[in-house]
Amino acid sequence: MGYLAATLALVCLLLALRLYSLDRNLKKGAAELRERRREKSAAPLHLSAPHRESEELLSELNSLLRDQEEERTDFRRREQALRRQIANVSHDLRTPLTSILGYLQLLEDPAVTEEQRREYLAVISGRARVLQGLITSFYDLSRLEAREYPLTRERVDLREVIGTLLAAFYDELESRFTVAVELPDILPMVWGDRAAMTRVYTNLIRNALEHGGGSLTISAGRAEGGEVFTRFTNAGADLPQEDLSRVFDRFYTTDKTRSGGNTGLGLAIVKTLTEKMLGTVAAELTGDNFSIIINWKV
Repeated sequence: MGYLAATLALVCLLLALRLYSLDRNLKKGAAELRERRREKSAAPLHLSAPHRESEELLSELNSLLRDQEEERTDFRRREQALRRQIANVSHDLRTPLTSILGYLQLLEDPAVTEEQRREYLAVISGRARVLQGLITSFYDLSRLEAREYPLTRERVDLREVIGTLLAAFYDELESRFTVAVELPDILPMVWGDRAAMTRVYTNLIRNALEHGGGSLTISAGRAEGGEVFTRFTNAGADLPQEDLSRVFDRFYTTDKTRSGGNTGLGLAIVKTLTEKMLGTVAAELTGDNFSIIINWKV
């Protein structure tokens, strides 16, 4: 009888110690959690004494704290990026608009000659087209990111797409580059959206016209894995090697003053559209030769 009483007393003591340990851990954990919330800290919580169940609870709480800290960091990063983008958009739109308003004021001068009037109107027309292109690019990129840009999966003849664009840009290209076109007589059809692919290659040509010079080589062929590649290489690219990884970033531009009306959205749209059509895009810089390579699935 005495042995049973001693055993029960020992069990009660152990339970009391366990409850005390649990209560102490919970109180310490609650206090630390209040401190973390006050300081907006994600530092891990610690136990005051070993306890398996408490350890599991604190492990989950620590995971939750880490997740919240990652979310806060991501939110701050996206907020900062959005602020920069808004500033860039405002500047890029304001530049041609200010020019348009300035020349409109010049046209109000009664002393303006007919020749000057034609010159001013030509400048206004050019700035208006730049403004229209900027607004279109901003709108298209927002639609792409919101998944509101419709794409049709179809078989596309790249030779036809590229050939049509080269004919459309013939005068501009010939006045700026020594153009070399290396397209095989037979090129497999690829999967994509014809209109979106036309936009991709239009942006590549315009990017070359804005930043390149000397020579432009456009080539295509079979890539490893059976895909079809296209490569646009132009010389004279004013691009630092350290900026190569950023050329597809939205609003990236080599024009640090952003005075040339170039937002950097063109290549961002190229990347987004290509990837939405399950293609891949990459940039290479060899000396002053800048290349953009796109692979399409057959």
